[in-house]
Amino acid sequence: MYYLCFMIERQITDKLLEIAEKYPVLAITGPRQSGKTTLVKALFHDYDYISLGNPDTRWQAEEDPNGFLKSHPEKCIIDEFQYAPGLLPIIRETVDKEKTKGRFVLIGAQNHLLLEKISRILAERTEVVNLLPLSQTELIGLKGFSPENYEEIVFKGFYPAMYEGTITPADFYPAYIETLINRDVRQIQNIRHLNIFTHFLKLCAGRAGQILDYSSLARDTGVSVNTAKQWIAVLEANYVVFRLQPYHQSFGKRAVKSPKLYFYDTGMVSYLLGINNEAQLSTHYLKGNIFENFIFLELLKYRLNKGLSSNIYFWRDNSKNEFVCLIDGTPPQVVEIKAGKTFTKDSIKKVEFWRRLTGNDSNTFHVVYGGDNSFRFLINVYSWRNLPQLFSNLPSFV
Repeated sequence: MYYLCFMIERQITDKLLEIAEKYPVLAITGPRQSGKTTLVKALFHDYDYISLGNPDTRWQAEEDPNGFLKSHPEKCIIDEFQYAPGLLPIIRETVDKEKTKGRFVLIGAQNHLLLEKISRILAERTEVVNLLPLSQTELIGLKGFSPENYEEIVFKGFYPAMYEGTITPADFYPAYIETLINRDVRQIQNIRHLNIFTHFLKLCAGRAGQILDYSSLARDTGVSVNTAKQWIAVLEANYVVFRLQPYHQSFGKRAVKSPKLYFYDTGMVSYLLGINNEAQLSTHYLKGNIFENFIFLELLKYRLNKGLSSNIYFWRDNSKNEFVCLIDGTPPQVVEIKAGKTFTKDSIKKVEFWRRLTGNDSNTFHVVYGGDNSFRFLINVYSWRNLPQLFSNLPSFV
């Protein structure tokens, strides 16, 4: 079952309904403007809706949490929940007393901070899901949507607002980043020099898809290494960036242990890099990294929309042998990602190394590339247009 949101089917719908039938509390986190509120209000249309983004409402929730919840005795949605975490103990008392499934739906825009509090206080009473911006599969279902190439959607990004009307990336992303920095970031950390933080964010975009080197990032920004680490954590908490961890198994090699840096939206990366249109993206020196970021996000969204945690890693040894995408499972699977629109034999030159390294057969090795056709050439090769076929051939994704 899907729910039609702005004529876009959100694949997480079944999971949301399932949780609401099993638990008294459903908690949803994700980037600001990823469509959480719109989807939840439509899906649970008979619930009372409360937004703590309203200062007066937030003050009531903070000053008198007991009275606040008593004034909402029916099932309700509490949006911008991160602004009043003091409600959590009262919610726990309420659901333990009432024992009503789907009593509360909590929506928040911050990642680790909100999850930590919910997991600690509402243990066994809730399940937390993450709603990221639109997936490519969801966009394909949009009437009249037929991109000529992947640069079109990678440049534009995947926030629902980009597909609702005539808004452009040049309109959307400056406003988004301003709200992010002046509202969300400041809630977590009091950053004095916001212009330096903005510069830091742009430097992060230039490192998308690369090993995260805090010392280099700090030096180029003009801040301490500890500050750089704190700022990455702040961006991660607000669903701007994520750190892709190296695979935990070394396969008998000395493997790199530092994570890679990626963004939760390729449109934001493009904007921060000063890319003004899809034609400019097609010749940009970071095109391969941004395409790689795009495919990682599609894999991640597929998992999260099914209520599953990420099982996506990379692997690199000290001799610079690398598999850019390694899916944990039995057996593990490799997905090579190539931005080129013409398939070449170079795309599969690592197959033999993978077989020698792991003992796995070639069916555990896959290639996604920037061309339009999917086919088999010793291994399965998938067009960026046909990712569902890839998902169906990954055992841990089925």
